[in-house]
Amino acid sequence: MFLSSVIFFRTCDSMKNSLTFIVAIFCLYFTQKKAIAQEKISKYPQDYFRNPLDIPILLAGNFGECRPGHFHSGLDIKTEGIENHAVHAAADGYVSRMKIEKGGFGHALYITHPNGFTTLYAHLNDFNPELQKFLRKKQYEKQSWMVDINLAPDQFPVKKGEQIAWSGNTGGSTAPHLHFEIRDTKTEHPLNGALFGLDIKDTQPPLPTAIAIYNLNNGFYEQTPTYYKLVKKGTVYTVQEPVIFEGAKAGIAISVNDFMNDSRNTLNFYKAVWYLDDSIQGKITLDDIGYDVTRYVNAYADYKTKTIKNDWYQCMFQMPGNRLSVYENLNKEKGGLLLTEGVHTVKIELTDAFDNMTIVDFKMTATHETLTATCEKKWLFDQSEKLNASNNLQVSLGDHVLYDNVCAVTAKKDDMKEYSARYKILESYIPAHEYFTVKIKPNKPVPFAQRNKIALIYNDGKTESGKVATQENGWYAAKVRDFGTYYLTTDMTAPTIQNLQKTNDLTKAANIRFAVKEETTSIKEFRAELDGKWILFEPFGGVYVYKFDEYCAKGKHELVVKVKDENDNERIMNWEFVR
Repeated sequence: MFLSSVIFFRTCDSMKNSLTFIVAIFCLYFTQKKAIAQEKISKYPQDYFRNPLDIPILLAGNFGECRPGHFHSGLDIKTEGIENHAVHAAADGYVSRMKIEKGGFGHALYITHPNGFTTLYAHLNDFNPELQKFLRKKQYEKQSWMVDINLAPDQFPVKKGEQIAWSGNTGGSTAPHLHFEIRDTKTEHPLNGALFGLDIKDTQPPLPTAIAIYNLNNGFYEQTPTYYKLVKKGTVYTVQEPVIFEGAKAGIAISVNDFMNDSRNTLNFYKAVWYLDDSIQGKITLDDIGYDVTRYVNAYADYKTKTIKNDWYQCMFQMPGNRLSVYENLNKEKGGLLLTEGVHTVKIELTDAFDNMTIVDFKMTATHETLTATCEKKWLFDQSEKLNASNNLQVSLGDHVLYDNVCAVTAKKDDMKEYSARYKILESYIPAHEYFTVKIKPNKPVPFAQRNKIALIYNDGKTESGKVATQENGWYAAKVRDFGTYYLTTDMTAPTIQNLQKTNDLTKAANIRFAVKEETTSIKEFRAELDGKWILFEPFGGVYVYKFDEYCAKGKHELVVKVKDENDNERIMNWEFVR
């Protein structure tokens, strides 16, 4: 594409008047737009899948958006702020999987299609009657509300347009909508669903708001970038003030949102290309991102700025420990800008999935670099590290934990109220890709009855959370995936159970509800037995709900609810009611 652009511009050398040149620019734009459209048609079918709902597609989220710990993998289709819209099969195929989980996709169905693609429908309420009956049977067989069931092609074949479920707000959903994905069946990688010819009205180009500039010769997490607001001047966006850069290797990140017609929800771009002095430096295409690499969003975007400023800055360079494959045409500096002293032109082209383009263009003056201090000890992004920071702290990192080299800084603060000091390991704004091991030795004897009731508490400077710690030769260890402050505490208190019914006469009630709360770690087990037999309760956050069905006949019943936390502290509640 870039080569064809260069050839086209060379034909402009003979053009002497500005009007002719402007016409040429428009010709180039529409030539590129046609080429991009043809590329999409050849890669993905354009008339195979239908809208899974009966209402026009308005998006609350799109493919490739930066989310905490992952890229958004599908299209979030609005459901008018309500639940229980009919959800239809997007094409012929068969239901190949049904999955029920507390977070994530909640209630989800997968349909495998004969053309090599699989569609996913998530955050659903009930499935259609046939599927729902099958699901309930499996849940009672397994005595588990959470299930993940793979199905054979001949069990539940479906036709295009056939209703398969009702939309909802289950799992990790914050408002009613349908999460819809199109995946490559062979690789199971989610693909950009906006490229499949669905009727989505979008004539609005991406809207950039600011850029951040980094010195890539310094540690990424040991610096604060310089931020510049962007303003629109004519047809391009540029900076409000002169950009002065001290150094020889710069990295650019951009804060940008995209929008579609008739929706105010922010989306993300599809492609980004950046240039230095009219020479391409790299390209990003947000398509085909597998779940095995989705956590690299923490290296693709500036995690530190997100943590501190709560804004996503997407990096136009590839960090050393970033193993994503969304990049193309990267220069030898992995997308960074190698600068000589003087004035340079930087240009960024941002395109959405519907070929709407925005251009960011600005001047950048590079000056001589001032040397910065280096740290005494570094953890390297591609090497395993083991730190014995004191007699009471050990940290073990694998070779895929870090995205860049970091200064290995720890700190200790005594706390005689707890079973250990508080140990700070790096900073909470430094992301960890994989789990690593933290071991802490208690600073005072742990009573025998509490030795298996110790929790490792994590503090990010704002909130705390805990998980069970395992005893190993006088140490307590846990696998964690966050940097910040850790300490040991005892966990002897069982979760609480609150009965939300105001009466035990439930003859007119539709369900039974209990609120469950755990202070130190998390709920490991919830089990309810009705007259001695397992009964299905579904979690909605901290509230567990049983909807009356054929497993609870009219009359008097005894319900026993047992709840355990990670340290096996158990609470049991017995309750009698009449239905």
